[in-house]
Amino acid sequence: MPRQPPTKEELEARKIVGINLETITNVHDTNYPGHYPGEDHSWDIEKFKQEFSVEIHKNDPYEASFSLIGLDASIANAFRRIMISDIPTLAIEQVFLNNNTSVIQDEVLCHRLGLIPFTAGKEGLRNFVEWQAKPRETGEPADCRDSDTFQLELKVRCEHNPDAGPHETDPTKLYKHAHVYARDIKFNPVGRQYEWFTGENAIRPVNPDILIAKLRPGQEIDLNMHMHKGVGSDHAKFSPVATATYRILPVIDIVEPILGRDAEKFQKCFPQGVIGLEKVTAEDGKRDSRYLGHEGELKAVVLDAMRDTVSRECLRHDEFKNKVKLGRKRDHFIYGVESTGQLESDDIFLQSVQHLKAKAKTFEKQLVNMVR
Repeated sequence: MPRQPPTKEELEARKIVGINLETITNVHDTNYPGHYPGEDHSWDIEKFKQEFSVEIHKNDPYEASFSLIGLDASIANAFRRIMISDIPTLAIEQVFLNNNTSVIQDEVLCHRLGLIPFTAGKEGLRNFVEWQAKPRETGEPADCRDSDTFQLELKVRCEHNPDAGPHETDPTKLYKHAHVYARDIKFNPVGRQYEWFTGENAIRPVNPDILIAKLRPGQEIDLNMHMHKGVGSDHAKFSPVATATYRILPVIDIVEPILGRDAEKFQKCFPQGVIGLEKVTAEDGKRDSRYLGHEGELKAVVLDAMRDTVSRECLRHDEFKNKVKLGRKRDHFIYGVESTGQLESDDIFLQSVQHLKAKAKTFEKQLVNMVR
């Protein structure tokens, strides 16, 4: 007899990774042709369009959270890796030290400066900034252009504050420039940079209060810096994100009623906001005979499974045995993207989509050329 096509419930069950007390079940992805007799799981663009969806949970300039539903894990992870390492940004690449008499070693100071995130006008970053020219064949560095090299300077000297009181002990009041902050870095535009990066669009630190060094009278820092365009795969300072993560949607299925004190205990097994408590009504008894005779008692209900961390705490208590099933939906990916400030979080993800598309086209072109 030919195998009957799967029901909608069976198809949905295949998408759930089972979370048990000490084991995990249904972990292997079987979404490919030939695994199930009589079923065709070959990838189809039209089917993908119908099943794929995007849900936005939070969209702030520097932090975004959203879900991609109906996606394969390999594509989901590709977006994450691209956001971390392939989206270009501006960062300090070269530091020319004229004088550094602080207690911080030259190389440590340069490293700290490189990790300071900068921001600037969106139009200039998108349409004006170019990649640094490659070195000449002779090995000499290429000439700097106003579109690929941006000059910064930091010149701070610590001195006694003549207005400080005789009994003052606070270094920030006792001395001038006792602390060196990111706001002390000055941007010096040249050439066409005046058209793109002046006023509110000037290149500047995202957070002006980042502490760079502490000085005492007689100590100074005098240096010049060059910023260039780069990607996180070369150095973490070029990464546009502080974090870019995803997790699979938790699934909580209460298969047997959990009532009374057990419901209150069950709620405490999860993070706040995951499980709620509601009173059993007469309607509940009509829908499910297991609620008959329990009107007015508290029952446990799932409010927001997305908040769950899947700690399995509820599975450790005998009173909840066989009453709840935990899992994760394998094709529902919840992303969290935190920008360092140069690019907005949603723009980072959109650029990752464009980047993956360009990679796919390049790969397709290489395959065609190889066949030829």
